[in-house]
Amino acid sequence: MKIKSKSTARIISSSVVEVTACDGEVYNVMCPVGTYCSEDYKKYVLSQIEALFDANHSEDKEKMISAIMRSSELSALNIRGLDSGDRQAERERIGIRIRQLREEHGIEARELAQMTKIDAANLSRIEKGRYSVGLDILSRIAAALGKKIDFVDL
Repeated sequence: MKIKSKSTARIISSSVVEVTACDGEVYNVMCPVGTYCSEDYKKYVLSQIEALFDANHSEDKEKMISAIMRSSELSALNIRGLDSGDRQAERERIGIRIRQLREEHGIEARELAQMTKIDAANLSRIEKGRYSVGLDILSRIAAALGKKIDFVDL
């Protein structure tokens, strides 16, 4: 009986697996699944990778990736590497903008964290692009900085 995963994994090449995590973010995993002869074994390994992503999912992407790599060693999966996800550049861009606005307003990071009821360590990770922040938190940060969230043309 196969347990349904929230994440999905598929073979891209002999050494790369693409995983769509439960939050929709896409990661490339270095794992030689494509070289395995048995189709059943390939499916088994893909299901194990999906389970790793489900079990270790976190908004803190740095923590999540570390946990997946540690867990893969314990489960004897041959994962050699994992990228930081397809939204990393966007997280970094938003984090840089938050820091820029905070500094323009002369607000210390600790003060902004208190104003928005966010843990100071999480605010630091947000500003560094290492934390996937939800709309509610992003809205609180924006309001504290005198801004609002809007859709803009790309």
